[in-house]
Amino acid sequence: MRRGILTIAAVGLLTTGGLAACGEDSDSGGGTTTPKIGVILPDSASSDRWETADRKYLEAAFKAAGVEYTIQNAQNDKAQFQTIAEQMMTDGVNVLMIVNLDSGTGKAVLDKAKSQGVLTIDYDRLTLGGSAEYYVSFDNERVGRLQGEGLVKCLTDKGVQKPVIATLNGSQTDNNATLFKNGYDGVLKAKYDSGEYVKGPDQWVPGWDNTQAGTIFEQMLTQQSGKIDGVLAANDGLGNAVISVLKKNKLNGKIPVTGQDATVQGLQNILAGDQCMTVYKAVKQEADAAAELAIALARGERKQTGQTVRDPETGRDVPSVLLDPKAIYKENVKDVVADGYVTKDELCAGSFATLCAQAGIS
Repeated sequence: MRRGILTIAAVGLLTTGGLAACGEDSDSGGGTTTPKIGVILPDSASSDRWETADRKYLEAAFKAAGVEYTIQNAQNDKAQFQTIAEQMMTDGVNVLMIVNLDSGTGKAVLDKAKSQGVLTIDYDRLTLGGSAEYYVSFDNERVGRLQGEGLVKCLTDKGVQKPVIATLNGSQTDNNATLFKNGYDGVLKAKYDSGEYVKGPDQWVPGWDNTQAGTIFEQMLTQQSGKIDGVLAANDGLGNAVISVLKKNKLNGKIPVTGQDATVQGLQNILAGDQCMTVYKAVKQEADAAAELAIALARGERKQTGQTVRDPETGRDVPSVLLDPKAIYKENVKDVVADGYVTKDELCAGSFATLCAQAGIS
């Protein structure tokens, strides 16, 4: 598991305003051609964010800059991912931004782009062994630590003694899932080692597939004869799959469940008391930072980020922008609305109107 650890160099996280221009670079491509940027998103099933947030914010940034762009979604299909990339390069993109489905597929695309003089950016997920010019994401081990700390807080609030913890990790082919796990395992290991907590079943969910997650958790609950006291679910989609099983067994609200991504569904589960917390990642900041770098590259410029991340496979220090995540509980769900990531109308629809009012969302 430790092979996925990234070393972060430099102190201080940067927003787009902190990126410093480094002037023209004759090797950077795009200096004499019309800027055209291609973006490949991974899917729309593992998390709502890719279509409801990332696409929206990237489009807005590219439109504001007046650059030509295309954004497509691979829908978790590796062959389609490569086909999209090849078509974008054929159509003349001079910068390609990808969210890889796995490092192998991602590397193949990045290598092909490099051979054709197309510059690349790893967006949200680092491609291990890859060749991207930049990596833009969040501090993903910190995301995991917030999840682990959140589960500890929720179990403490409930006064659960010697809780048995079940863990649903993301896809084992996603380096971010490894980093999340490093983060929350680091928090929970101390509890296991001290005997305060009992380590229960711990499984990866292929492709972050929510349906499989529900099946896996149902099996966990059966194997444990119902004795699970807390669930570390790596994102809101997995968390909701767990909650659906808990509801069938009339255990929802009794067993703390974590999440990540601050989706409308995840936030509603928190308001309803079925999910104890999520992790909010300000996707607009991430999209704006990535878009600024992509636009600069497409125009023949490179920017200094002031940070690097070490690729554990190649030892290469990848220029990076890493942003801060934030833990969200019922008492600060309103912060996600105030930030504009979700709207009151979508979050507080129907039966959630009263719960929103109780949570101070106006």
